[in-house]
Amino acid sequence: MRNHNSRRSFISQAAIAATLSPLSIFGQGYERAIDRIPKVSSPSSLKITAVKCGYIRGSLFVKIYTNQDIWGCGEAVDAVAGTYYLVKILGARIEGQSPLNVHRLFEDIRKSGFFQGAQSGMYVAVLSAIETALWDLAGKALGLPVYQLLGGKFRDKVRVYCDTALYQYNLPTATDFAEAALDAKKMGFNAIKFDLDQANDPNKYDRYNWTANAAELQRMYDQLAAARQAVGPNIDICADMHGRYDAVTAHAIAKRLEPLNLMWLEEPVPAENIEVYKLIADSTTTPICVGENQYLAYGFRRMLEIGAVDIVMPDLQKCGGLGEGQRIANLANLYYIPFAPHMVASFLGAMASVHVCAAVPNFMILEWQRYFHSQPMFREIVSYDGEWVKKGYITVSEKPGIGVEINESGMKKYAVPGMPFFE
Repeated sequence: MRNHNSRRSFISQAAIAATLSPLSIFGQGYERAIDRIPKVSSPSSLKITAVKCGYIRGSLFVKIYTNQDIWGCGEAVDAVAGTYYLVKILGARIEGQSPLNVHRLFEDIRKSGFFQGAQSGMYVAVLSAIETALWDLAGKALGLPVYQLLGGKFRDKVRVYCDTALYQYNLPTATDFAEAALDAKKMGFNAIKFDLDQANDPNKYDRYNWTANAAELQRMYDQLAAARQAVGPNIDICADMHGRYDAVTAHAIAKRLEPLNLMWLEEPVPAENIEVYKLIADSTTTPICVGENQYLAYGFRRMLEIGAVDIVMPDLQKCGGLGEGQRIANLANLYYIPFAPHMVASFLGAMASVHVCAAVPNFMILEWQRYFHSQPMFREIVSYDGEWVKKGYITVSEKPGIGVEINESGMKKYAVPGMPFFE
C-alpha cells in the first residue's frame, strides 16, 4: 500500500516542481522528479469512493476507499450476521464525502436510520465498523495515530486481562480453572477472566430455568476459589455469567464470591433491566460490571444515573465505534466509574480499542483473548510488525491511523462461504 501523507498541499507540490532544472525534464531525472512529487492533494480534496466488506466467523471487516490511494479499515462483532446489504446501504450514504469529518458522518448515518433500527443491534454494529474505518482513514491521511485525533493519550501502554476461554461445553473443573490461571500468569498476565455459566452443568434441574441451585453455586465458587489459590492474592480475577441467570442467583453468587476479592462479576442477569442491577450492586461488595450488550452512550445513561454498576464495559466493535466509546468513557467518568471495554475481535479491533483506552482518563483494563495465542488465523488475517502483547500490556501504536492492516489474502481462506468478499 502506498499510504501517502495528504498533509502535503498543492503549494508544496508546486515548490518541488519549481526546483526541476531544464536538464532534469528528460529521461531518468524527469521520472525521479515526478516520482518525488506527492500524488495526493490537500486533505480537503479527499473523498470516499467506495465502502466494501468481508466476513470471517463472527466478525465484519469494512474497508473504505478514497480518491487518493488511502484506505481505512474497521471491524464489528456479534450483531453482524447477514448485514452485507446494510453495509452497502450505509456506505452509499457517505460516498463522495470527506472521510475526515468522522463525527458528522457518524451522525448522518445514525440519524438517517432513525426509523430503520439505528438505536441498537445490527445497525449500530455495522455503523461501528464504518466509524472505526473512518478514524483509521483520517489518521493515515493526516499522518497521525488515532489516539491523537481523539485528543491525545494519558498512557503509552494499555493493561489487558486474559480471557481463559474455558468455554461452557468443556465442563471445566476447579482443577482446570487453577491450571488456566497459572498458565495465564506464566504468560505475563496479571488479570484473568473465567466463565461461570454452564448450560451443560449436570446439576441443573431445568435447561430453561436459570435459577442456580445449591450444587451449581458451589461449583462456581469452587472453580474461582481454585484459581485464586493457584495465583495468589495479587492477580486480578473476574468472572462472566453472560447475562444468563436471574436476580436470585445473582444475589447469591455475588455474596458468596466476596471473600475471593474479584475484580468484578460480569453481567449475572440480562442487560435489559438496569433497575435489577441497582439492587444487585447495592447488596454486595463484589464489583458488578455491565455493558457489552448496550448500544451508544444512551444505553449507559440510566445505569450511571442510578448507580446500577461499578464498572462499564462497552464493546467498541458494536456499541457505536471509537468516538462513541470515548463518549461513553467520558460519561462514566462524570460518575467516577471505571471504563473496561469488552473485546472479542481480531488484533485490528484490539488495537482500535487500545487507542480509545489510551485517550480517556478513567480506563481500567481491556479484554484480551486466549485465542490470539492458540489460533493461527488471527495472525494470518492482519499485518502488524510489532509485538502484540507483553507482560499483560499492549503498547499503543504510533503509526498513522489504527496501526494495524487487514491482510485480505490471509483473510480469504477464512471468509464466510456464500458471502461477497470485498466486492
